[in-house]
Amino acid sequence: NRSDQGLRNHLAGHAAEDAVARHYENRGIPIAVRNWRGDGGEIDLVGREGDQVIVVEVKHSRTHDLAASHVTPAQIARIFQTVEEYLDTEPLGSLTDVRIDLALVDGTGRIEVIENAFA
Repeated sequence: NRSDQGLRNHLAGHAAEDAVARHYENRGIPIAVRNWRGDGGEIDLVGREGDQVIVVEVKHSRTHDLAASHVTPAQIARIFQTVEEYLDTEPLGSLTDVRIDLALVDGTGRIEVIENAFA
C-alpha cells in the first residue's frame, strides 16, 4: 500500500536523522537544531563546533551510493538557499563560519559523512 510505504520511508528517515545526530554528538559536536524549516526548505540537523555552524543534510537509502544519487543539483541549490535563510538567525548572519555536510545512511544503518560536501 502506497501510504504504508510513505510512512515506512518517513520513519526510516527520522531514524537515520537520529542516528546521524548521535554520530555527531559522539564526536563532540552537539546538535543545536533539528528539522529547521525555512521558506525554501528544511535543514535536517544543525551542529556546532566552537564558532562553526555545521549544517547536515541526511540521506537514507539501501546503499550509500543510492542515497547520494538522491541529491540533485536543484536540491543542492535549495540547500544553499535554506542555509542562507538559517544564517539570518545567527548573530553574525552571513559572516557565520558554516560547513555543509552530507550524511549518507545505508540500509544497515552504517553512516558515511562527507564533510563540506558541496564546496
